[in-house]
Amino acid sequence: MSDIIQLLPDSIANQIAAGEVIQRPASVVKELMENAIDAGSTEIRLILKDAGKTLIQLIDNGAGMSEMDARMCFERHATSKIRSADDLFHIKTMGFRGEALASIASIARVELKTIRAGQKIGTRILIAGTKIEKQEPDQVLQGTSISVKNLFYNVPARRKFLKSDAVEMRHILDEFTHVALSYPEVFFSCHHNDKEHFHLPKGNLRQRIVSLFGKKINETLVPVSEETEQIRFEGFIGKPESARKGRGDQYLFVNKRFIKSHYLNHAIRSAFEDLIAEEAHPFFVIFMEIDPERIDVNVHPTKQEIKFQDERLIYNYLKVAARHALGQYSLSPVLDFEQEATRQHIERGEMPPQHRAQRPDSSWTSLYEGIDEEARRIRDTVELSQQPTDIFSREKSGQEAEVQQHAEEASRELFQLAGKYIVSPIKSGVMVIDQDAALERIWFEHFTERLANDDALVQAALFPKSFECSPADIGLMEEILPVLNRMGFDIQEFGHGSYVIHGSPAAYEGLGLNEETIIMETIASIRENAEERDLHKRVAIALARTTKGRGARRLQKEEMRSLVDRLFACETPYTTPGGKRCFITLDMGELQRRFQ
Repeated sequence: MSDIIQLLPDSIANQIAAGEVIQRPASVVKELMENAIDAGSTEIRLILKDAGKTLIQLIDNGAGMSEMDARMCFERHATSKIRSADDLFHIKTMGFRGEALASIASIARVELKTIRAGQKIGTRILIAGTKIEKQEPDQVLQGTSISVKNLFYNVPARRKFLKSDAVEMRHILDEFTHVALSYPEVFFSCHHNDKEHFHLPKGNLRQRIVSLFGKKINETLVPVSEETEQIRFEGFIGKPESARKGRGDQYLFVNKRFIKSHYLNHAIRSAFEDLIAEEAHPFFVIFMEIDPERIDVNVHPTKQEIKFQDERLIYNYLKVAARHALGQYSLSPVLDFEQEATRQHIERGEMPPQHRAQRPDSSWTSLYEGIDEEARRIRDTVELSQQPTDIFSREKSGQEAEVQQHAEEASRELFQLAGKYIVSPIKSGVMVIDQDAALERIWFEHFTERLANDDALVQAALFPKSFECSPADIGLMEEILPVLNRMGFDIQEFGHGSYVIHGSPAAYEGLGLNEETIIMETIASIRENAEERDLHKRVAIALARTTKGRGARRLQKEEMRSLVDRLFACETPYTTPGGKRCFITLDMGELQRRFQ
């Protein structure tokens, strides 16, 4: 039998390596920006076309490269950052693995222009698929300009998995934001399809945050500054009122390197205990400075995962630093005697005094009254004989009879558990309904039906409201604006990043909702659900999720009955759009087994 093991050609090996390092255009942006920072640049300009699919060009005024270095930088594992294995534990640069440029050159057409300080003539190199096509002297400006064209041109299978331009652009702006936050002393600009998205002058961290996230963020920023023998913390956290349901605006850095750590993010979230709603997440930009010997950054090619010698110690330090910052600005939780009295009333099964005389339009039932009212108006303007077409091609479930049975059985005596669940006896046992999940399903089907019929009614605002999108969200807002308006909003653009709300869905009438908050939470939710390709569905899901937390409260019998009826009137009452169960059933057999 002949030998079957063989060495792969360099071109294929580079493409395999590129699969880990370069996953999408944003990966290229990250690597090029980090190289520019390591080169000592004080001005960095990013130019994009078609969300980086056609062109990614980065221009910096850094140290530049010699003719030999310009050629060597495209070789695998060629780096100026480390010399020995010990250097891995003393890393202070952004890059060090020597994989990025080789990976990029293996899946794109690349043009490099560079010159070192003091030289009169620079170097121009053209490379495609790891093959150098041309190298020649050239007149270039101080620093380096690198253009990456037609990404994945020779790997069509990878290119077809790229998302829409809006989604890919969102990922690019995330990476741009990470580096721009880390180096406020550096000028950055970003142009996409000849339109400027960012123009960030040199300044301090607060100024950079405001430039990236909008002027309104400034009044919510609380400084964080703590230092111990092992670690130093600097940065800002947002006041409780700036918390949002989305997780997007949370930035944690170690030695100026952005990291992803749900564990450490939770440390900051826990500092806000009793200050924000359970489902809300605070804004923060926190920098940690720690001895490089106490961490390992060589965990993943993207370098966004870090191992700490003692992560639990870091968690506690971080929580205390955030808690201390809130305390200094009188934002720490205090004993709420009214809240304690409310809890005691609820435990006794009584309605708290402050809720007994609520205005009808602020009651929990009004969450649905708006939908009912809009439905009545629509019935007056459209033919009832027309059957709505579902834009998401939902298939009829073979469980319609079971749904009908649940709906009928749930008409029995209802009671509430923990202000979050509705419990109903049924013939086979017991049914438990999650109020929040049910509310999300009801609103999702409401908005999808309005889209399908294109018949959403707008409630005109008595006084128009204006708001600003952060520069990073402008592109996404432009994409979803027509969909929002089809769902019942009346929002008009008013200058770059500024918008005016002239009306909102009629179904919102009487709910006392803040339209700007709804829009911001919708944008954050859409960012998190970036993998969903259908834009209409993404917007409908995001709007439905803004109801999360509003369904968890003490209900009267008629309110519970209203919720159950509307849930089982849905096309798909079993789950939320994200797949979470809206209700569960426990049969008598299972209950009996629990007592054995």
